[in-house]
Amino acid sequence: MMQTEKERVNSSAGSRLLKWIFVLVLVVLLATVVNRGINSRIKAASIVKQETADLAIPTVSVIHPRLGESKQELVLPGNLQAFTFAPIYARTSGYLKKWYFDIGARVKAGQVLAEIEAPELDQQLRQAKANLQQAQASLEQALANRQQSKANEEYAKLSADRWKELAKQGVFSSQDNDQKQSQYQALVANTEALDKAIAAARSNVAAQEANIGLLEQLQDYRIVKAPFDGVITARNTDIGALINAGNGGTAQELFRMTASERLRLFVNVPEVSSRAAVPGVAADLVLSEYPGRKFHGKLVRTADAMDATTRTLLTEIDVDNSSGELRPGSYAEVHMALPGGRALIVPVSSVLFRSEGLRVGVVRAGKSGDSTVEMVPVTVGKDFGNEVEITSGITESDQVIESPSDSLTSGTVVRVIDGNKP
Repeated sequence: MMQTEKERVNSSAGSRLLKWIFVLVLVVLLATVVNRGINSRIKAASIVKQETADLAIPTVSVIHPRLGESKQELVLPGNLQAFTFAPIYARTSGYLKKWYFDIGARVKAGQVLAEIEAPELDQQLRQAKANLQQAQASLEQALANRQQSKANEEYAKLSADRWKELAKQGVFSSQDNDQKQSQYQALVANTEALDKAIAAARSNVAAQEANIGLLEQLQDYRIVKAPFDGVITARNTDIGALINAGNGGTAQELFRMTASERLRLFVNVPEVSSRAAVPGVAADLVLSEYPGRKFHGKLVRTADAMDATTRTLLTEIDVDNSSGELRPGSYAEVHMALPGGRALIVPVSSVLFRSEGLRVGVVRAGKSGDSTVEMVPVTVGKDFGNEVEITSGITESDQVIESPSDSLTSGTVVRVIDGNKP
C-alpha cells in the first residue's frame, strides 16, 4: 500500500517534468520561428535597399569609335565641256556666197567652211594699188630732183671755192665772194630738203604697200576656214546673208565649232575638302545615258583660291574622249576619291547638342573603381546620315556612350553594357 503511494508521487513528478520539457521545447520552437521571421525580413529589406540603389545607377550602352576610310569619296555635279570651243566670225564684210558644212560635220583644220563675196573690197584693193603707183611715181620724181640738186650743189661748191681763193688775192670783192658762198649754201639746203622729201615719199610708198597687204589679207578672209579639227555644232548663216566683219553680236556668228577628243569639267569642291583636291587625283564620271558605266578622268588644275561667295575651290577635271562617246554639255556625276587622314566614326545619336557646344559622353574609370561619365567636347567633320565623323576630342580606345540622355552630366556613375558585343 505504501509502495503504491510512492509510485503515485513519482508518477505525478514525472508528469510535471514532461510538461516543463514540452513547454521548453515549445518556447524554443517559437523563438526559432520568430528569429527566422525577423532575419528574413531584415534580409529582404537589405535586398530591396540594394536593388533600389542599383536601380538608381543608370545603365548605358557603350561602343568604340571605328576608323573611317583612308580615302573619302566626294560626289559632286558637273557639266562636260569641250576642251576647245570657238565661235566662227567673218573678218570681211560682204554677202555669203556658199557654205560647205552643216551641224554635226567633222572638219579638219584649214578646211573651207564658207565663201564670202566682197566687191567693195576688190574695189578698195584696186584703188590702193593705184595709190601705190602714184606714190612710187612721186618717189621717183623726188629722186630725180635730188640728183639734179646734188649736181648743182657740186658745181656751186667748185665756184664758191674758186671765188674764195680769188677774193683772197683781191681779184673779187668780199661781197661777191659772200654772194657765191650763199648760193652754195642754198643749194646744200635744197638738197637736204629733197632728202627729206624722198624719205616722206618712201614712207608713203611703204604705207600704200601696207594698205595693199591689209586689203589682200581681208580678201583672203573671204574664205572662212576651220581653225582646228573638230565638229560643227551650229550654223547661223545661209547663202545671200549679209555678213558684217567682227563679232558684233550673236547674229554675226557664222559657225560654232568644238573639239571633243578631250573634254573638261569645272567642279566646285567644298572648302572642307579643298586641301585634298590636288592635281593628279582620280575622278570617275557617271552619266545617266550610260547606266552602270564609269568614265575615268583626272584632276589637272585648281584655281588655287577660294570663292568668297560659295566657299568652294574651282577645279578642272580632264577626260579622254577619243572614242567620241561623251558629248559636250552633258550632265555628269563626278566621284572623286580624295586622300585624307583616317577620322573616327560614331553614330549620330552619340553626339549631344549642348549650349556650350557639341559633346560626346565617354565612360572613364573613377577613383573608387566605378564607371563615371565625362562629357567631352568634340569637333564634327562630315555627316554621313546615320553616322558622323569626329575629327578631334576622342580616341579609338574610348568607350563612347551610344545614346546618352540629355540629363547626363560629367561625374555621373553608370553601369556599362558593351554595345559592340552581340
